[in-house]
Amino acid sequence: MESSSDIAVRIRSFLPKDEGACAMLYRDGLVEGQQIADNDTGLDIDDIQGAYMTRPGSHFWVAESQTDSPQIVGMIGVQHHEDSVGEIRRLRVNEGFRRRGIGSSLVETAVKFCKEHNYLKISLDTFMEREPAIRLFEKFHFRHSRTRSVAGKEIMHFYLDLYQRDRPDNRE
Repeated sequence: MESSSDIAVRIRSFLPKDEGACAMLYRDGLVEGQQIADNDTGLDIDDIQGAYMTRPGSHFWVAESQTDSPQIVGMIGVQHHEDSVGEIRRLRVNEGFRRRGIGSSLVETAVKFCKEHNYLKISLDTFMEREPAIRLFEKFHFRHSRTRSVAGKEIMHFYLDLYQRDRPDNRE
């Protein structure tokens, strides 16, 4: 439900000029300001163009406020790692813009991209502390597959089987 304080946001493809804003969103979104997990170097954020925009089956989007002085208020990426599998990465929404449907619009954009690229499955992970993100993934019918501990933090892994979405026995 939208309120009068909501702002219009446009989801668009990443441009090199967005790199600084995306790096800031990434840093601001680290759990409790802690270092990232050992297995996550964050190098993709240092080179979004190379990691997402020049690789087939991968893409990166930003949510840009449609105001007099537009700003990047959210981001999301999809990377192609395995045959028929896309991985959603780096979903972030600026804290002051949350609970306005921006995260849903970003996830919807990423899922649509995966469908258009004939992925059979989408995977993602998040820290257990990110309850709003977990609820968002469940809203899109992602299923929890496993939880593992990395550097003392619990990481939850989710997946969405796209090939099952149209089966008659898989009702929403």
